[in-house]
Amino acid sequence: MNNLDAERLYKTAGIEEALNDPQTAHLTISHDKVVSSRSLPGLEVIAKEIKDGVDIKIVLNEGIVIKNPVHMCFGMLKKEGIQRILLDIDIKRKAAISVLAHCIFPDAVKVQHIMDGKIKVGEGASYLYFEKHIHAETGGVEVYPKARVFLSDKARFKTEFELLKGRVGKIFIDYETTCLKESVMEMTARISGRGDDIINIKESGLLEGEGSRGVLTSRVAVRENARAEVFNKLIATAPYARGHVDCKEIVQDKATASAVPIVEVKNPKAHITHEAAIGSVDSKQLQTLMSRGLSEEEAVETIIKGLLS
Repeated sequence: MNNLDAERLYKTAGIEEALNDPQTAHLTISHDKVVSSRSLPGLEVIAKEIKDGVDIKIVLNEGIVIKNPVHMCFGMLKKEGIQRILLDIDIKRKAAISVLAHCIFPDAVKVQHIMDGKIKVGEGASYLYFEKHIHAETGGVEVYPKARVFLSDKARFKTEFELLKGRVGKIFIDYETTCLKESVMEMTARISGRGDDIINIKESGLLEGEGSRGVLTSRVAVRENARAEVFNKLIATAPYARGHVDCKEIVQDKATASAVPIVEVKNPKAHITHEAAIGSVDSKQLQTLMSRGLSEEEAVETIIKGLLS
């Protein structure tokens, strides 16, 4: 990877400033190469290059709190290829960290991005993860993010997945989280599809600890011939566990969408709710925006942006 390619990757992700900050940890991966990295005291980042990808081990030691968000950048500037990310994250007891991850595929014609993650958040620890995808307009990307998450007592895990720039291509999200006593899980996905994009979201949470809480939120917009399927599942087996599944999808043109919210309660003192809504843009909102001078197309875009924000 030459310097010009590296600069393009950094600029697209908007992380140039973070890379130059000695107080900000970062890791940049281009295809199967480690381009740059920086650790901090108490934070261990070990990245090993493998065929078509990188094997990454991240350990945050007990009681360590990382103030600045850690920046991760996974990119593929080639038009074709496979990028495989093996991710093992271990957040020790009472530690705290937040991560901003950018996945960038600006010229993709036939690219696969495969992420297989294992995440453990220790007692009283916190792990916040925001993943933003930037794709080509050709839709030549297939994304397969998979993670198994384990939350110890009073741990907190929050993840947000966003794919709003460029065509989706194909995406198959597969996340499972197990929550112990008084732990908190929040998983949110926001995706916009068009053309012949395929969106498949499968997220589940097991609330097996007393007083554990979980929320699964999906916001999806599909237009033209895109297809979306959302499968969210929450299971509560412990007393005072609380959960909510919330799925909203907007469908335009010849696109199709489905939502399968599943809730299971196996303890009389637990409580889970769910809400799912699929349809076109709200007519009252559309009329209100058009009365303020927006065209129908502009009004629809505004409503969709509001849903995905």
